[in-house]
Amino acid sequence: MVYLVVCCLLVSYVFIGGQMKITHKFRNKPTTVLGICFASKKEAKHYQDLCLLKDRGEIVFFLRQVPFHLPGNVRYVCDFMVFYEDGTVEVQDVKGIKTDMYILKKKLIEDIYPIEIVEI
Repeated sequence: MVYLVVCCLLVSYVFIGGQMKITHKFRNKPTTVLGICFASKKEAKHYQDLCLLKDRGEIVFFLRQVPFHLPGNVRYVCDFMVFYEDGTVEVQDVKGIKTDMYILKKKLIEDIYPIEIVEI
């Protein structure tokens, strides 16, 4: 049996016996909910939880994939920005693995902007 692995950014294409299988760097499984693609099952589940909170009136609304601009033409994109009735805003990032790049960007964001990133 021949095994061939080709890596492309965060996705690996594995050929096993003539069949191609896609594996992700952090073993996350991309998931689609209500026609929206999410990077992982955990992020999709959190989206569904936020929808329930919005329907119950516990949050006013939320945004997905909000970009923050950093020096050096670098961007950080949070998973969710949640807006509460009392006017508070929470920046949320659904994390399975904290990479060195994420830790660095999180520190920069929290130094530059008056926010704190909540990890889910």
